[in-house]
Amino acid sequence: MVHVVVLGIGMIGTTVVRELVSSSSIDQISAVDGMSKNVDKCLETIANPKVVGKCANLQTEEEIFEVIKDADVAIACLPHALSLAATNAAIAAKCHLVDLVGSEYEEKMTLDKKAKDAGIIIVPGAGVAPGLTNLLAAQGIELLDEADEAVMVCGGIPSKPLPPLWYQVVFRLESVMGLYTRPALAAENGKIVTLPPLSGLEKMAFPDPVGECEAVITDAHSVAYTLKDKVKKIYEKTVRYAGHWSKMSMLSELGFLDDDLIDFDGVEISPKKFSEKILEPKMRGKSNEDITVVRVTVKGKKNKKKVTYTWESIDFYDHDREITSMAKMTAVPAVLMAVWISKHKIPKTGVVPIERIMVGQRFNAFIKDLDHRGIEINFNEQVE
Repeated sequence: MVHVVVLGIGMIGTTVVRELVSSSSIDQISAVDGMSKNVDKCLETIANPKVVGKCANLQTEEEIFEVIKDADVAIACLPHALSLAATNAAIAAKCHLVDLVGSEYEEKMTLDKKAKDAGIIIVPGAGVAPGLTNLLAAQGIELLDEADEAVMVCGGIPSKPLPPLWYQVVFRLESVMGLYTRPALAAENGKIVTLPPLSGLEKMAFPDPVGECEAVITDAHSVAYTLKDKVKKIYEKTVRYAGHWSKMSMLSELGFLDDDLIDFDGVEISPKKFSEKILEPKMRGKSNEDITVVRVTVKGKKNKKKVTYTWESIDFYDHDREITSMAKMTAVPAVLMAVWISKHKIPKTGVVPIERIMVGQRFNAFIKDLDHRGIEINFNEQVE
């Protein structure tokens, strides 16, 4: 009997539970959240005997351990700040872990031996970006004789964008704000490089109804480490509608996104926290309908010829099930990873990012599984 625990039952966590229900290899699913209303809503929405709800605090390693100690696999849909705690708890519980968060990769890799000793696999960053984009880049590099550049582009954008920012938050504002303020990891010529936030602004277009967009460099997470010796240059970019990044860049230049406290009439405040309060209402659209765009381009040489591989996916809000595209695109890769683990299809232990798992012989099978769950990825090969 395979028991999977889903940690965090917000929009994405509930979608993870929904996708797990249809997996014949999963016998029991525990939906766990610190807020009872989230658990109740999940149970009401899914209404399946496989699913058991539980309200429990998930703020510490010890609390997470208590929830997963009897589970086979856990899927963490938790805030970034709890990712390391979930990793340590999984090792202590000897429970496989699929984590949507890909940050703090170096810190997680220090736990690789402990995970191996526990006989489990920890898969960090197993959503859409990081996650799906990682494995597409890795596969493109794998197919080439010599890889020059890999660019991973992804973005969640509203179907009905509204001024002034032409963007709406579909999950945690905390995660979104990091895109504007955190330096971005990338790799060039075998070395890790750190690029300024909001740098590398580039215009790009996608098929209708998306149209003209723009993108800036954001954190490449684990691939900066795992693929730096296999490609001359690799980085990630996040997509928004045209005009969004330039407005956020101006706010950053003016200091509105700074963390350092300032004195405001005798009260110390954080400009960033203040700006979050102002910006959040401007990032709440009138509709949950969204679009997710993914484009991964890998360039290099194959059989002494210049080759460009491109994978592209444009996914839309699911009206039938009332699921945002971003929730589906984030949840499905993680669910498939958990299913593969439950079926013993991954003969690896330790801390292993998805780009070291779903490449080579496993790649096509994983892409087919994504397609069966409604994620269509188009592939193009261009030989010069």
